[in-house]
Amino acid sequence: MSTGNEIERERSASEAEPQIFSARLTPHRSLNRTGFLAVMLFLSAVSFVTGLVFLMMGAWPVFGFFGLDVLVIWWAFKANFRAARASEEIVVTPSELRVRRVSQHGQVVEWTFNPLWVRLDMEIDEDFGIEHLYLISRGHQIQIARFLGPDEKASFYKGLVEALNAARRGPTYNPVT
Repeated sequence: MSTGNEIERERSASEAEPQIFSARLTPHRSLNRTGFLAVMLFLSAVSFVTGLVFLMMGAWPVFGFFGLDVLVIWWAFKANFRAARASEEIVVTPSELRVRRVSQHGQVVEWTFNPLWVRLDMEIDEDFGIEHLYLISRGHQIQIARFLGPDEKASFYKGLVEALNAARRGPTYNPVT
């Protein structure tokens, strides 16, 4: 049985190891907060002006529906921004591969693998490209890089395979440097 101090020493020793590969993946968002405000102001203005036209024609219930449209679009953007808080961090050192996933609600899940035993697998679609990447070790399989597109997954796959191969080779000794 290990004590808390032993666990801390193990953790600090593993953090002192050189990183061969490190990636922090987040969902892509093309609209920042300023863009969101500009879009919402534009939609609100157009909706209000159009609603006034219907109000002047005597169709007063339509005015409320235009406001409801803006409210639904605002809610959809807020849900999208909330989902953007998710992230995935993958770190390869000579002795371990760590995957740390943070959900949009802030829940953290971590996996640690031995880079000597982990295998990287993928599902490929003929038309689309790489659809899914998986880390497989000792009967456990986790999907990684879910935020990336097919081309980005191919590049990520290549970099992670190179890092795993470097971890399997072990440290290199170069007395000149």
